[in-house]
Amino acid sequence: MRLPHEIFRDRRALENLAAGSVRVAGPVGLAAFAAAVLLALVSAGAKERFFHSYLTSYSYFLSISLGALFFVLLQHLTRAGWSVVIRRLAEVIAANIGLLAILLLPVLVFGLGDLYPWTDGAAVSHDALLQGKQAYLNIPFFLVRLVIYFAAWGLTARYFLNRSVEQDRTGDLELTLRMERRSAPAMVLYAFSVTFAAFDLLMSLDPHWYSTIFGVYFFAGGLVGFFALLPVVSRITQKAGRMEHMVTPEHYHDMGKLIFAFVIFWAYIAFSQYMLIWYGNIPEETTWFLRRQEEGWGRVALLLLAGHFVVPFVALISSFPKRRRNILAVAAAWILLMHYVDLYWLVMPEAGLSGALPHPVDGLLFVGMAGLSVAVAGRRFQKRSLIPEKDPRLEESIAFENA
Repeated sequence: MRLPHEIFRDRRALENLAAGSVRVAGPVGLAAFAAAVLLALVSAGAKERFFHSYLTSYSYFLSISLGALFFVLLQHLTRAGWSVVIRRLAEVIAANIGLLAILLLPVLVFGLGDLYPWTDGAAVSHDALLQGKQAYLNIPFFLVRLVIYFAAWGLTARYFLNRSVEQDRTGDLELTLRMERRSAPAMVLYAFSVTFAAFDLLMSLDPHWYSTIFGVYFFAGGLVGFFALLPVVSRITQKAGRMEHMVTPEHYHDMGKLIFAFVIFWAYIAFSQYMLIWYGNIPEETTWFLRRQEEGWGRVALLLLAGHFVVPFVALISSFPKRRRNILAVAAAWILLMHYVDLYWLVMPEAGLSGALPHPVDGLLFVGMAGLSVAVAGRRFQKRSLIPEKDPRLEESIAFENA
Protein backbone atom coordinates (compact mmCIF):
# COMPACT_ATOMS: atom_id res chain seq x y z
CA MET A 1 0.00 0.00 0.00
CA ARG A 2 1.35 3.40 -1.00
CA LEU A 3 1.44 6.12 1.64
CA PRO A 4 1.54 9.88 0.96
CA HIS A 5 5.04 11.38 1.07
CA GLU A 6 4.06 13.93 3.74
CA ILE A 7 3.52 11.07 6.19
CA PHE A 8 7.27 10.49 6.33
CA ARG A 9 7.93 14.16 7.08
CA ASP A 10 5.73 14.11 10.19
CA ARG A 11 7.52 14.91 13.44
CA ARG A 12 6.93 11.95 15.75
CA ALA A 13 8.55 13.14 18.98
CA LEU A 14 7.68 15.96 21.36
CA GLU A 15 11.36 16.82 21.86
CA ASN A 16 11.65 20.23 23.59
CA LEU A 17 7.88 20.36 24.17
CA ALA A 18 8.12 17.37 26.52
CA ALA A 19 10.89 19.02 28.54
CA GLY A 20 8.87 22.24 28.61
CA SER A 21 5.80 20.48 29.95
CA VAL A 22 7.87 19.00 32.77
CA ARG A 23 9.39 22.39 33.66
CA VAL A 24 6.03 24.19 33.66
CA ALA A 25 3.36 21.66 34.63
CA GLY A 26 5.30 20.12 37.52
CA PRO A 27 5.89 23.34 39.48
CA VAL A 28 2.36 24.57 38.73
CA GLY A 29 0.95 21.32 40.12
CA LEU A 30 3.07 21.47 43.26
CA ALA A 31 2.20 25.14 43.81
CA ALA A 32 -1.52 24.37 43.44
CA PHE A 33 -1.27 21.58 46.02
CA ALA A 34 0.58 23.88 48.42
CA ALA A 35 -2.06 26.58 47.97
CA ALA A 36 -4.85 24.06 48.60
CA VAL A 37 -3.23 22.86 51.84
CA LEU A 38 -2.66 26.47 52.98
CA LEU A 39 -6.28 27.33 52.20
CA ALA A 40 -7.48 24.32 54.20
CA LEU A 41 -5.40 25.47 57.19
CA VAL A 42 -6.84 29.00 57.24
CA SER A 43 -10.40 28.40 56.01
CA ALA A 44 -12.94 26.24 57.82
CA GLY A 45 -14.94 25.82 54.60
CA ALA A 46 -11.91 24.45 52.77
CA LYS A 47 -10.88 22.23 55.66
CA GLU A 48 -14.21 20.42 55.98
CA ARG A 49 -14.26 19.50 52.30
CA PHE A 50 -10.52 19.06 51.63
CA PHE A 51 -10.24 15.28 51.52
CA HIS A 52 -13.54 14.76 49.71
CA SER A 53 -12.41 17.28 47.11
CA TYR A 54 -9.02 15.57 46.92
CA LEU A 55 -10.71 12.21 46.35
CA THR A 56 -12.90 13.73 43.63
CA SER A 57 -9.94 14.98 41.60
CA TYR A 58 -7.99 11.84 42.39
CA SER A 59 -10.80 9.60 41.14
CA TYR A 60 -11.01 11.71 37.98
CA PHE A 61 -7.41 11.11 36.96
CA LEU A 62 -7.42 7.51 38.18
CA SER A 63 -10.51 6.72 36.10
CA ILE A 64 -8.92 8.21 32.97
CA SER A 65 -5.69 6.25 33.44
CA LEU A 66 -7.71 3.08 33.98
CA GLY A 67 -9.70 3.89 30.84
CA ALA A 68 -6.41 4.22 28.95
CA LEU A 69 -5.24 0.86 30.29
CA PHE A 70 -8.48 -0.76 29.11
CA PHE A 71 -7.97 0.75 25.66
CA VAL A 72 -4.43 -0.64 25.41
CA LEU A 73 -5.56 -4.11 26.48
CA LEU A 74 -8.52 -4.04 24.13
CA GLN A 75 -6.42 -3.10 21.09
CA HIS A 76 -4.07 -6.03 21.65
CA LEU A 77 -6.90 -8.40 22.52
CA THR A 78 -8.73 -7.63 19.27
CA ARG A 79 -5.55 -7.22 17.18
CA ALA A 80 -6.79 -3.81 16.11
CA GLY A 81 -4.93 -2.02 13.33
CA TRP A 82 -6.68 1.36 13.08
CA SER A 83 -5.59 2.53 16.54
CA VAL A 84 -1.83 1.95 16.36
CA VAL A 85 -0.97 5.61 15.70
CA ILE A 86 -2.81 6.75 18.84
CA ARG A 87 -2.01 3.77 21.08
CA ARG A 88 1.21 5.25 22.49
CA LEU A 89 -0.79 8.13 23.97
CA ALA A 90 -2.93 5.57 25.81
CA GLU A 91 0.14 3.61 26.94
CA VAL A 92 1.70 6.69 28.51
CA ILE A 93 -1.53 7.86 30.17
CA ALA A 94 -2.04 4.36 31.59
CA ALA A 95 1.51 4.39 32.98
CA ASN A 96 0.53 7.39 35.17
CA ILE A 97 -0.99 4.82 37.54
CA GLY A 98 2.40 4.76 39.27
CA LEU A 99 2.07 8.48 40.06
CA LEU A 100 -1.52 7.93 41.22
CA ALA A 101 -0.38 5.26 43.66
CA ILE A 102 1.84 7.90 45.28
CA LEU A 103 -0.90 10.53 45.23
CA LEU A 104 -3.17 8.20 47.20
CA LEU A 105 -0.81 8.31 50.21
CA PRO A 106 -2.20 11.60 51.67
CA VAL A 107 -5.64 9.99 51.80
CA LEU A 108 -4.31 6.83 53.45
CA VAL A 109 -2.14 8.68 55.98
CA PHE A 110 -4.33 11.66 56.87
CA GLY A 111 -7.78 11.32 55.30
CA LEU A 112 -9.24 7.91 56.11
CA GLY A 113 -11.10 9.17 59.17
CA ASP A 114 -12.58 12.13 57.31
CA LEU A 115 -13.70 10.06 54.34
CA TYR A 116 -14.75 6.64 55.55
CA PRO A 117 -17.13 6.26 58.54
CA TRP A 118 -16.29 2.56 58.85
CA THR A 119 -12.77 3.49 60.08
CA ASP A 120 -14.26 5.01 63.25
CA GLY A 121 -14.32 2.27 65.91
CA ALA A 122 -16.83 4.16 68.06
CA ALA A 123 -19.26 4.49 65.16
CA VAL A 124 -18.89 0.81 64.27
CA SER A 125 -19.58 -0.26 67.86
CA HIS A 126 -23.00 1.44 67.74
CA ASP A 127 -23.94 0.32 64.22
CA ALA A 128 -25.05 -3.27 63.65
CA LEU A 129 -24.80 -2.93 59.87
CA LEU A 130 -21.17 -1.77 60.01
CA GLN A 131 -20.37 -4.58 62.43
CA GLY A 132 -21.74 -7.04 59.87
CA LYS A 133 -19.44 -5.59 57.21
CA GLN A 134 -16.38 -5.35 59.42
CA ALA A 135 -14.76 -8.47 58.00
CA TYR A 136 -14.41 -6.61 54.69
CA LEU A 137 -14.44 -2.95 55.75
CA ASN A 138 -11.44 -2.72 58.04
CA ILE A 139 -8.26 -0.71 57.53
CA PRO A 140 -5.67 -3.54 57.22
CA PHE A 141 -7.70 -5.44 54.61
CA PHE A 142 -8.54 -2.17 52.83
CA LEU A 143 -4.83 -1.35 52.51
CA VAL A 144 -3.98 -4.87 51.32
CA ARG A 145 -6.62 -4.64 48.60
CA LEU A 146 -5.31 -1.28 47.44
CA VAL A 147 -1.77 -2.66 47.19
CA ILE A 148 -3.09 -5.52 45.06
CA TYR A 149 -5.07 -3.20 42.78
CA PHE A 150 -2.24 -0.78 42.14
CA ALA A 151 0.35 -3.53 41.76
CA ALA A 152 -1.85 -5.21 39.14
CA TRP A 153 -2.56 -1.98 37.24
CA GLY A 154 0.95 -0.58 37.51
CA LEU A 155 2.73 -3.75 36.44
CA THR A 156 0.29 -4.28 33.55
CA ALA A 157 0.66 -0.70 32.30
CA ARG A 158 4.45 -0.82 32.56
CA TYR A 159 4.63 -4.18 30.81
CA PHE A 160 2.69 -3.05 27.74
CA LEU A 161 4.47 0.32 27.53
CA ASN A 162 7.92 -1.24 27.89
CA ARG A 163 7.26 -3.97 25.31
CA SER A 164 5.89 -1.38 22.88
CA VAL A 165 8.95 0.85 23.34
CA GLU A 166 11.27 -2.15 23.05
CA GLN A 167 9.67 -2.92 19.70
CA ASP A 168 10.51 0.63 18.57
CA ARG A 169 14.15 -0.32 19.01
CA THR A 170 14.23 -3.95 17.87
CA GLY A 171 11.28 -4.36 15.49
CA ASP A 172 10.75 -7.83 16.98
CA LEU A 173 7.33 -9.14 15.84
CA GLU A 174 7.31 -11.64 18.72
CA LEU A 175 6.68 -8.70 21.09
CA THR A 176 3.32 -8.04 19.41
CA LEU A 177 2.35 -11.70 19.73
CA ARG A 178 3.43 -11.72 23.36
CA MET A 179 1.32 -8.65 24.16
CA GLU A 180 -1.68 -10.17 22.41
CA ARG A 181 -1.38 -13.38 24.46
CA ARG A 182 -1.09 -11.52 27.76
CA SER A 183 -3.93 -9.10 27.06
CA ALA A 184 -6.66 -11.69 27.73
CA PRO A 185 -5.69 -12.62 31.33
CA ALA A 186 -4.82 -8.98 31.97
CA MET A 187 -8.33 -7.98 30.91
CA VAL A 188 -9.91 -10.44 33.36
CA LEU A 189 -7.70 -9.13 36.17
CA TYR A 190 -8.60 -5.57 35.14
CA ALA A 191 -12.34 -6.25 35.30
CA PHE A 192 -12.25 -7.63 38.85
CA SER A 193 -9.78 -5.09 40.24
CA VAL A 194 -11.53 -2.00 38.85
CA THR A 195 -14.90 -3.22 40.14
CA PHE A 196 -13.67 -3.76 43.68
CA ALA A 197 -11.58 -0.59 43.67
CA ALA A 198 -14.72 1.41 42.84
CA PHE A 199 -16.49 -0.28 45.76
CA ASP A 200 -13.61 0.46 48.13
CA LEU A 201 -12.64 4.01 47.18
CA LEU A 202 -16.05 5.48 46.34
CA MET A 203 -18.99 3.30 47.33
CA SER A 204 -17.70 2.75 50.87
CA LEU A 205 -17.86 6.52 51.50
CA ASP A 206 -21.41 5.59 52.56
CA PRO A 207 -20.98 2.07 54.00
CA HIS A 208 -24.73 1.67 54.46
CA TRP A 209 -25.33 1.96 50.72
CA TYR A 210 -24.60 -0.63 48.08
CA SER A 211 -25.13 -1.09 44.37
CA THR A 212 -23.96 -4.17 42.51
CA ILE A 213 -23.66 -2.11 39.32
CA PHE A 214 -21.53 0.67 40.83
CA GLY A 215 -18.26 -0.80 39.53
CA VAL A 216 -19.63 -0.78 35.98
CA TYR A 217 -20.79 2.82 36.48
CA PHE A 218 -17.27 3.90 37.48
CA PHE A 219 -15.75 1.91 34.63
CA ALA A 220 -18.13 3.50 32.08
CA GLY A 221 -17.37 7.01 33.32
CA GLY A 222 -13.62 6.38 33.13
CA LEU A 223 -13.89 5.17 29.54
CA VAL A 224 -15.93 8.21 28.56
CA GLY A 225 -13.25 10.39 30.17
CA PHE A 226 -10.36 8.66 28.42
CA PHE A 227 -12.05 8.53 25.01
CA ALA A 228 -12.80 12.25 25.37
CA LEU A 229 -9.19 12.98 26.30
CA LEU A 230 -7.82 11.21 23.21
CA PRO A 231 -9.01 13.74 20.56
CA VAL A 232 -8.14 16.67 22.83
CA VAL A 233 -4.55 15.49 23.29
CA SER A 234 -4.28 14.45 19.64
CA ARG A 235 -5.42 17.88 18.47
CA ILE A 236 -3.08 19.72 20.83
CA THR A 237 -0.22 17.54 19.61
CA GLN A 238 -1.04 18.27 15.98
CA LYS A 239 -1.36 22.00 16.67
CA ALA A 240 2.19 21.76 18.01
CA GLY A 241 3.34 20.37 14.64
CA ARG A 242 3.49 16.68 15.54
CA MET A 243 1.83 13.79 13.68
CA GLU A 244 -0.02 16.26 11.46
CA HIS A 245 -0.66 13.73 8.67
CA MET A 246 -0.53 10.43 10.55
CA VAL A 247 -3.62 11.03 12.68
CA THR A 248 -6.29 11.66 10.07
CA PRO A 249 -10.02 12.51 10.10
CA GLU A 250 -10.56 8.75 9.85
CA HIS A 251 -8.98 8.25 13.26
CA TYR A 252 -10.92 11.18 14.72
CA HIS A 253 -14.08 9.64 13.32
CA ASP A 254 -13.43 6.42 15.25
CA MET A 255 -12.52 8.35 18.39
CA GLY A 256 -15.82 10.18 18.06
CA LYS A 257 -17.68 6.90 17.64
CA LEU A 258 -16.11 5.53 20.81
CA ILE A 259 -17.08 8.67 22.75
CA PHE A 260 -20.63 8.50 21.42
CA ALA A 261 -20.99 4.79 22.21
CA PHE A 262 -19.72 5.04 25.76
CA VAL A 263 -21.71 8.19 26.54
CA ILE A 264 -24.78 6.09 25.76
CA PHE A 265 -23.39 3.16 27.78
CA TRP A 266 -22.74 5.45 30.77
CA ALA A 267 -26.28 6.86 30.54
CA TYR A 268 -27.73 3.34 30.33
CA ILE A 269 -25.85 2.18 33.43
CA ALA A 270 -26.69 5.39 35.33
CA PHE A 271 -30.39 5.08 34.56
CA SER A 272 -30.43 1.35 35.33
CA GLN A 273 -28.84 1.94 38.73
CA TYR A 274 -31.25 4.77 39.58
CA MET A 275 -34.39 3.09 38.28
CA LEU A 276 -33.81 -0.28 39.99
CA ILE A 277 -32.91 1.26 43.34
CA TRP A 278 -35.74 3.82 43.30
CA TYR A 279 -38.26 1.20 42.22
CA GLY A 280 -37.06 -1.25 44.90
CA ASN A 281 -37.62 1.48 47.54
CA ILE A 282 -35.27 -0.06 50.11
CA PRO A 283 -34.24 2.66 52.62
CA GLU A 284 -30.57 1.59 52.72
CA GLU A 285 -30.40 2.19 48.96
CA THR A 286 -32.76 5.09 48.27
CA THR A 287 -31.27 7.41 50.90
CA TRP A 288 -28.10 7.68 48.78
CA PHE A 289 -30.08 9.12 45.88
CA LEU A 290 -32.29 11.18 48.19
CA ARG A 291 -29.20 12.96 49.52
CA ARG A 292 -28.30 13.81 45.92
CA GLN A 293 -31.66 15.42 45.26
CA GLU A 294 -31.54 17.92 48.14
CA GLU A 295 -29.71 21.19 48.87
CA GLY A 296 -28.82 21.92 45.27
CA TRP A 297 -27.57 18.44 44.36
CA GLY A 298 -30.73 17.83 42.33
CA ARG A 299 -29.65 20.61 39.98
CA VAL A 300 -26.26 18.93 39.59
CA ALA A 301 -28.07 15.70 38.70
CA LEU A 302 -30.08 17.55 36.04
CA LEU A 303 -26.85 19.10 34.74
CA LEU A 304 -25.43 15.59 34.38
CA LEU A 305 -28.52 14.41 32.55
CA ALA A 306 -28.27 17.29 30.09
CA GLY A 307 -24.51 17.78 29.91
CA HIS A 308 -23.26 14.21 30.17
CA PHE A 309 -25.87 12.64 27.92
CA VAL A 310 -28.28 14.88 25.99
CA VAL A 311 -25.75 17.44 24.73
CA PRO A 312 -23.06 14.88 23.70
CA PHE A 313 -25.73 12.65 22.13
CA VAL A 314 -27.10 15.46 19.97
CA ALA A 315 -23.64 16.86 19.21
CA LEU A 316 -22.07 13.56 18.10
CA ILE A 317 -24.90 11.57 16.57
CA SER A 318 -23.87 12.75 13.09
CA SER A 319 -20.63 11.79 11.40
CA PHE A 320 -19.97 15.46 10.51
CA PRO A 321 -18.60 16.62 13.90
CA LYS A 322 -16.69 13.37 14.39
CA ARG A 323 -14.61 14.07 11.28
CA ARG A 324 -13.95 17.74 12.11
CA ARG A 325 -10.96 17.73 14.42
CA ASN A 326 -11.60 21.07 16.12
CA ILE A 327 -15.31 20.45 16.62
CA LEU A 328 -14.68 17.00 18.06
CA ALA A 329 -11.96 18.35 20.37
CA VAL A 330 -14.32 21.03 21.73
CA ALA A 331 -17.11 18.49 22.28
CA ALA A 332 -14.64 16.15 23.98
CA ALA A 333 -13.41 18.94 26.28
CA TRP A 334 -17.02 19.55 27.36
CA ILE A 335 -17.42 15.83 28.13
CA LEU A 336 -14.23 15.89 30.21
CA LEU A 337 -15.78 18.68 32.28
CA MET A 338 -18.96 16.64 32.71
CA HIS A 339 -16.93 13.64 33.83
CA TYR A 340 -15.57 15.76 36.68
CA VAL A 341 -19.09 16.91 37.55
CA ASP A 342 -20.17 13.26 37.65
CA LEU A 343 -17.47 12.37 40.19
CA TYR A 344 -18.15 15.57 42.13
CA TRP A 345 -21.80 14.45 42.40
CA LEU A 346 -20.70 11.00 43.57
CA VAL A 347 -18.24 12.12 46.25
CA MET A 348 -19.00 15.59 47.61
CA PRO A 349 -22.48 14.99 49.10
CA GLU A 350 -20.79 12.61 51.55
CA ALA A 351 -18.88 15.58 53.03
CA GLY A 352 -22.10 16.79 54.67
CA LEU A 353 -21.90 20.20 53.01
CA SER A 354 -24.77 22.69 53.14
CA GLY A 355 -24.85 23.12 49.36
CA ALA A 356 -23.51 21.94 46.04
CA LEU A 357 -21.51 25.02 45.01
CA PRO A 358 -17.81 24.43 44.27
CA HIS A 359 -15.03 25.95 46.38
CA PRO A 360 -11.61 27.33 45.33
CA VAL A 361 -9.92 24.35 47.01
CA ASP A 362 -11.66 22.08 44.48
CA GLY A 363 -10.02 23.91 41.59
CA LEU A 364 -6.61 24.02 43.26
CA LEU A 365 -6.58 20.28 43.91
CA PHE A 366 -7.68 19.58 40.34
CA VAL A 367 -4.90 21.79 38.95
CA GLY A 368 -2.43 20.06 41.27
CA MET A 369 -3.38 16.62 39.99
CA ALA A 370 -3.44 17.80 36.38
CA GLY A 371 -0.06 19.50 36.64
CA LEU A 372 1.73 16.46 38.05
CA SER A 373 -0.01 14.13 35.60
CA VAL A 374 1.07 16.24 32.61
CA ALA A 375 4.63 16.55 33.97
CA VAL A 376 5.03 12.78 34.45
CA ALA A 377 3.53 12.01 31.03
CA GLY A 378 5.79 14.65 29.44
CA ARG A 379 8.84 13.12 31.09
CA ARG A 380 7.99 9.73 29.58
CA PHE A 381 7.72 11.29 26.14
CA GLN A 382 11.13 12.98 26.36
CA LYS A 383 12.90 9.89 25.01
CA ARG A 384 10.01 8.11 23.30
CA SER A 385 8.22 8.45 20.02
CA LEU A 386 4.57 9.51 19.94
CA ILE A 387 3.76 6.36 17.96
CA PRO A 388 4.80 2.68 18.08
CA GLU A 389 7.45 3.06 15.38
CA LYS A 390 7.86 -0.59 14.35
CA ASP A 391 4.48 -2.05 15.17
CA PRO A 392 3.59 -4.49 12.34
CA ARG A 393 0.20 -2.80 11.89
CA LEU A 394 1.49 0.78 11.75
CA GLU A 395 1.16 1.05 7.99
CA GLU A 396 -2.39 -0.32 8.17
CA SER A 397 -3.21 2.28 10.82
CA ILE A 398 -1.83 5.20 8.81
CA ALA A 399 -3.78 4.13 5.71
CA PHE A 400 -6.97 3.39 7.68
CA GLU A 401 -10.27 4.51 6.18
CA ASN A 402 -13.78 4.12 7.60
CA ALA A 403 -16.04 1.91 5.52
